[in-house]
Amino acid sequence: MNKSYKLRIYPNDEQIELIEKTFGCTRFIYNYFLNQRIEVYKIEGKSTRYTEQQNQLPKLKKEFPWLKEIDSTSLQMTLRNLDRAFKNFFRDKNIGFPKFKSKKITKKSYTINYVNNNIQIKKNRIKLPKLKWVTAKVHRFVEGRIVSATISKSPTKKYFVSIITELDIEPMAEVDGKIGIDLGIKHFAIYSNGQKVENPKYLRKTLEELAKAQRKLSKKQKFSNNWYKAKKKVAKLHEKVKNQRQDFLHKLSKRIVDENQVIILEDLAVKNMIKNNKLSKDIADASWHKFYSYIEYKSKWYGRTVHKIDRWFPSSKTCSNCGYVMENMSLNIRKWDCPNCDTKNIDRDVNASMNILKQGLKELNIQIVA
Repeated sequence: MNKSYKLRIYPNDEQIELIEKTFGCTRFIYNYFLNQRIEVYKIEGKSTRYTEQQNQLPKLKKEFPWLKEIDSTSLQMTLRNLDRAFKNFFRDKNIGFPKFKSKKITKKSYTINYVNNNIQIKKNRIKLPKLKWVTAKVHRFVEGRIVSATISKSPTKKYFVSIITELDIEPMAEVDGKIGIDLGIKHFAIYSNGQKVENPKYLRKTLEELAKAQRKLSKKQKFSNNWYKAKKKVAKLHEKVKNQRQDFLHKLSKRIVDENQVIILEDLAVKNMIKNNKLSKDIADASWHKFYSYIEYKSKWYGRTVHKIDRWFPSSKTCSNCGYVMENMSLNIRKWDCPNCDTKNIDRDVNASMNILKQGLKELNIQIVA
């Protein structure tokens, strides 16, 4: 299995200059060969393969000598990324056709392959191709065989390296816990055991400060020094919200995976739900899709079972006690009475999570123990 470690690095001025050159060179290679693919298809009506373009790199380096200044594997990985973008487009047209990269984008990155021990980690330093030893904040032990490293620059002008390693992760000891999870806005997650997890709403809490910073940015002359300072302040607020959200999602997903052997979720169409103008901001802030992805990959690591039930299953409208299905139920109804078994004050969200668990266990053919 692959595992990623994201570490902050503190390059000196010389190293920053080389990193920025590499950003520029990899962007040039991506755009050059994307344009080539488009032109070849227009003229000859056929797609260009990755190997064909890779074989052109030596000749291109002679034509543009500044390409030799950076690590060669970063150029090869750029071509692989371009090839992957085309494969993803042909696999699913909703992903969109590959776009040319602009030098104005604030988040930049490039990837290098591990070859001949060219990536090493020692205490608070990381050795990277061409950059040599870079000061880093190595806050955790990096396990496994290093496969690749991605150097990135955030909109707040911080530099990071993401190390991808290959290792065998030992499954956790089996536990008896089985849980159904319903996601919401007021409460982020509602468990089938009745427990509710409050939604931190980090973006909502920062909106006033963010709006103030964006108003100041709008009044600055574009591309002036003050404009860049104001833009960085806005980026810092967004980065803070992102870090808070990721920390919350990682800790919550890890706790769920630690405590439960079987985890049942509802297959949500987040792309469709986010089109709701009244709820879109809160849904985006909750980041349900990322939460699901964290649960799924951690469950795969540690030997847990994750199952998604159909999104059209009426989990909220079905009585978890007798199975009676209400015909109509608007979103503003949070508690209801079952006309069939006379159960009173059924909590809509807890009821939904209980039904999600029952339906998931039924689909998995797992016996429900009372």
